[in-house]
Amino acid sequence: MNQRPEGHPRGSCGSAGARAVYDAFMMEVEQRGLFAEVLVTATFCMGPCDQGPTVVAYPEGAWYGRVTPADVKELLDSHLEKRGPVQRLLLS
Repeated sequence: MNQRPEGHPRGSCGSAGARAVYDAFMMEVEQRGLFAEVLVTATFCMGPCDQGPTVVAYPEGAWYGRVTPADVKELLDSHLEKRGPVQRLLLS
């Protein structure tokens, strides 16, 4: 959710749409009734600013970059069904 000033050379997840991704996760968790199973936590800078919005899924420790609201259902499905990380979004 980090927001740097406009034009900052490192960019920020906030200016890349992090709030919409967070809101999509919260809505999907609510619609699925997963509050006892899934915790969605907003954070500030986690490092890979030029690849944000960044999402980390635990306990797997999978780091995802350039996540959009359209990716949220796939990410939840993949981790809840224990299919492993969503390869196309993984940060190297």
